[in-house]
Amino acid sequence: MKIKVKNLAVIFAISVAIGSAVLAQESSVSSLNVTSSWTLTASTLSQYAFRGVRRGGLSLQPSLEYDAGRLGLGIWANAPLKNKVIGQSDPEFDFYGYYAIDLPNTISVVPGFTAYTYPDAKRSDGFYSATFEPNIALNYIMCGVRLTPKLYYDFVLKGATAELTASFAIPLKDWGTELDFTATAGTYLWQDSVANRIPAVKNWGDYYLAGVSLPYQVTKASKVVIGWAYTKGSHNF
Repeated sequence: MKIKVKNLAVIFAISVAIGSAVLAQESSVSSLNVTSSWTLTASTLSQYAFRGVRRGGLSLQPSLEYDAGRLGLGIWANAPLKNKVIGQSDPEFDFYGYYAIDLPNTISVVPGFTAYTYPDAKRSDGFYSATFEPNIALNYIMCGVRLTPKLYYDFVLKGATAELTASFAIPLKDWGTELDFTATAGTYLWQDSVANRIPAVKNWGDYYLAGVSLPYQVTKASKVVIGWAYTKGSHNF
C-alpha cells in the first residue's frame, strides 16, 4: 500500500557567522597565493526540515568550515530542542567537502560529498547510522540570478536526488546590507530507504523551498543573518 505524505514547514532562522581573520593564512601553492580561513556558524531554527521532510522542531545547528582557495571542508550538526525525531536528527553530524572549478562565462562546477551520521540511530528500528552522498553542482549567473542545478547519489540509500536552486540579492544601500532570496525544487528516489528490510523499501518524493534572509555585518570578521523560509514536501511514498 502506498501512503502519500505532505510535509509543510515555515522556518525562522537566526545565524551568527564568525570568520577567523586571526587564523587566516597565506601559503604558496603552485606559485599562487592561497588564502585559508576558518568560519564558525551558530544557527537557531524554529523547525528543521530535510528535503521537504520535517525532522524536528526548534533546533540548534552549529557548523565549522575550513576554506583554502577553492577547497572547502566542514562539519555541520543538528541538535533538536523540541519535537525530536528519534534516529534521524537527535543528534545529527554531517561531514562535507567541495571543490569549486571556475569555467568561462561566470560558470563554475562544484563536485562535493556529504557523510551523514546519526550516532543514536538503531538499525533494528529501521534507521541507518550513516550514509554517504557525493554530489556535483553547476553554478551559472544570468541577469543577476544564480542558477544551481545539482545532482546527488546516496550509496547507502541507493538513490539519486535532482535539485535546482535559484537565488538573487536586492541591495539595501541605506542599511548597508541586502535581501537574499532563494527558491529550491527537488525530487528524489531511494531504493533502500529503511535499514534491515527485505525486500528493500523504496521512498520517493518532491520538495520545494522559498526563503529570504537579511545579513548584517557586525564586524569585519562576523555577521548576523535573520531568515524565513517556507518548505513543502509532497508525493512522499
